[in-house]
Amino acid sequence: MSTGSDWAELLRISALPTVPGDALAGAATTGHRPGARTALAAGASLCLYAAGMALNDWADRAEDGLARPHRPIPSGRISPGRALAAAAGLTAAGLGLAAATGRRSAWCATALAATVWAYDLRLKHTPAGPAAMAAARGLDLLLGATAATAAGAHAGEAGPGAAGRAGPGTAGLGRAVLPAAALAAHTYATTAVSRHETTGGAAGVPLAALGTTAALGALTATGPLTTRAVTGARRRGSGGGGAGPAGWVPAVLAGGYVATAARPLLHACLNPSPPLTQAAVGGQIRAMIPLQAALTARAGAAAPAGALAALLPLARAWARKVSPT
Repeated sequence: MSTGSDWAELLRISALPTVPGDALAGAATTGHRPGARTALAAGASLCLYAAGMALNDWADRAEDGLARPHRPIPSGRISPGRALAAAAGLTAAGLGLAAATGRRSAWCATALAATVWAYDLRLKHTPAGPAAMAAARGLDLLLGATAATAAGAHAGEAGPGAAGRAGPGTAGLGRAVLPAAALAAHTYATTAVSRHETTGGAAGVPLAALGTTAALGALTATGPLTTRAVTGARRRGSGGGGAGPAGWVPAVLAGGYVATAARPLLHACLNPSPPLTQAAVGGQIRAMIPLQAALTARAGAAAPAGALAALLPLARAWARKVSPT
């Protein structure tokens, strides 16, 4: 009989704290305050992420039987049928929550779910695998953005500055493109490293991921990633400082992002063994949290950014009990 800990391992609960930040960052970049629709989008993201974890183990059950027989499905703790049913049920729940926030969110969530299922069932072991995962994470941030713009349109909000004059829909979503690309780039690097976590021996891959981390950290810390940040900087008479009341906040959070990901990646570069490669993947997964927080702060939402940063210790604590990979 399956236990709660078996399902926690299957669904990778230690990685779940890395998910809500997509919706919050997406909402922040649109210029709208997080609200009920943002919470629904975050719930949809959590359901679709967990669905992907269950589906991943179902699809890899034969491979895991050889490489990782301790996993819930090959060890017999959870049957393949129940894992597949959980993936389908969680996907349906995620789509339902997204639909409750509006038509655009429903379409975005549908594209996200299709990408997740395509990755797990077909693309994971192909050259397109990292790109598919990157697209999924970018779509997840856009899901938060579509929910926020739907909330703004429903309330008749116009917002300050040029974005408000252009309307809450198109302009808000346009501002979310670059942050979504940043999360996608990080996810691409993470997925590329994860393809070697059971075999090791690929020092060049974590080295490339380390370069990506450094570039994203510098860009997030020093360069505005949203139209809103650029507009705010000009109004304050600066050429490109941080958004929000304290320009140093994004820089500090971006530094936390680099610190979280870089050290295990460096270890994997020096010794690309399976354990160190797996640790590097875990570090990159957790590093998603300060990256999301930095993007949120750069968009001018300091309070949500602080709340996101507070999830990092939780993710670390859960990772000691349940592996995020």
